[in-house]
Amino acid sequence: MGFVMLMLPETKNKTYIRKKIVVAFFLCAAAFLLLIGRLVYLMVGCSGYYTEAAKNLHERERSIKAARGRIIDSTGAVLADNRTVCTISVIHNQIKDPEAVVKILSKELGLSEEYVSKRVEKYSAIERIKSNVDKATGDRIRDYDLDGVKVDEDYKRYYPYETLASKVLGFTGGDNQGIIGLEVVYEEYLKGKEGTILTVTDAKGVEISEAGEERIEPESGNDVHVSLDVNIQSYATQLAMQAMETKQADSVSILVMNPQNGEILAMVNVPEFDLNDPYTLPEGSPVPANQEEKQNALNQMWRNGCINDTYEPGSTFKIITAAAGLESGAVTINDRFSCPGYIMVEDRRIRCHKVGGHGAEDFVQGTMNSCNPVFITVGMRIGVDRYYDYFRKFGLLTKTGIDLPGEAGTIMHKKENIGAVELATISFGQSFQITPIQLAATASSIINGGNRVTPHFGVKVVNGEGKTVKVLQYPVQKDIVSEKTSETMRYILEQVVENGSGKNGYVEGYRVGGKTATSQTLPRGSGRYISSFLGFAPADNPKVLAVAIINNPQGVYYGGQIAAPIVRQLFENILPYLEGMDYNT
Repeated sequence: MGFVMLMLPETKNKTYIRKKIVVAFFLCAAAFLLLIGRLVYLMVGCSGYYTEAAKNLHERERSIKAARGRIIDSTGAVLADNRTVCTISVIHNQIKDPEAVVKILSKELGLSEEYVSKRVEKYSAIERIKSNVDKATGDRIRDYDLDGVKVDEDYKRYYPYETLASKVLGFTGGDNQGIIGLEVVYEEYLKGKEGTILTVTDAKGVEISEAGEERIEPESGNDVHVSLDVNIQSYATQLAMQAMETKQADSVSILVMNPQNGEILAMVNVPEFDLNDPYTLPEGSPVPANQEEKQNALNQMWRNGCINDTYEPGSTFKIITAAAGLESGAVTINDRFSCPGYIMVEDRRIRCHKVGGHGAEDFVQGTMNSCNPVFITVGMRIGVDRYYDYFRKFGLLTKTGIDLPGEAGTIMHKKENIGAVELATISFGQSFQITPIQLAATASSIINGGNRVTPHFGVKVVNGEGKTVKVLQYPVQKDIVSEKTSETMRYILEQVVENGSGKNGYVEGYRVGGKTATSQTLPRGSGRYISSFLGFAPADNPKVLAVAIINNPQGVYYGGQIAAPIVRQLFENILPYLEGMDYNT
């Protein structure tokens, strides 16, 4: 018994050890099987992933810019095009003679050796030295055949007409993306799709020439055809520049559009700027103290006064008051008025521009004379509620929806804040502000039969094969006034030009309608005025409407004397031209 008792612990110990060995064996076997499974999974299931990852470690990728679509005017003239330029880059691991690379690139690109050296020494997949390099320079650098130096051709935006319609077309940035104007509005059609160049390198990052390169070609953007006419735009610009020089004005704007469908034929805002050099301020400009001041100056230079700025329209707005009066029945063309040179509204004496008054006159004569008391009386007859309703119906409380960025809205009193005096001043175009494009769109809608059109430039989008991929369409709101009211307004406004205050807008051989305006800028008494004239032709079936606005003219500042002649000269030139172009709605 003693022997058995002595041996029992040893037997139990051996059994325990055997169990441990067996468990360890099975654990090792399980781990081994798991490792085998994992290896099979990685080699078979994930082979594609790791093959691609290994490939990526030995590839260098460079982008190829897509040719941006062109902007083409109604005559087929290219307003925005592309020029071939080059991007110069370096790949550190592939450079064999860094000193030569630094010396040659700094010389050819006009850069400091310190600048180039920092990029040459930088460990990166690819380092860009300079983009938008002219092709001749790029070709010279390529001819040096420098290891590690890449010369890739891409595109830079080019504007053949330089300053023409600069604030309409806009421009692109260094990445060829639209910044302002039509360039940014139609970005989705113009931009195209970038391509890539793939090259294979060894473990040290040196390009393997035998492997060649793989190219994914870029896709060019589509062309956008616009209604702007380069000939009308050029002539309108010439007239605006002459007016600005002779009247020493701050700025001059001219807007020309088809009142039947809203197509804009010209939009001029002088001074313009060079689209090929959009970040240079005009000669003689104050030197900005810092970057913020410079950016503010650039923003001001790029501003499109026809859509971004509001102003008191003055007497051109009497077109709207007259239409609301006729449409509501508050006035007829035969209604009689008396103008002693002023009218009392509550305790306020509001003067007519003719101090001695116009005496007895009917509504047509009152419009021909641009008589403030007549239009104040009409406004009072309409009343605040109905007048505000017409404001809304005519579209004046919303933006026009023009296809340009940054359109400003109308600045108008709240309805509840319009008293008798406010209603009186609104009636002849003061105490509120609108944009020139809003005035043109609303006047067009009144004279075209009563259809509120959307002013626009874009007509269609065309691909590289010349196929139209999209016809651009815009909202039209019908019947904002009746055809009868529209016909009456055309007749009255033709009388304004034939025998009234707009006679300087008369064009021999054509029926022209229109309205003059002279408004004083705020604060009153500053001696600063805005002179304007809105004209259209033919008066019985308008095909073209133009607005000329002179901001702060020196000397004579009446719209009938200095703005109406601009539209007359414009019409004398473009009406025969449009007839020759078989211009239709």
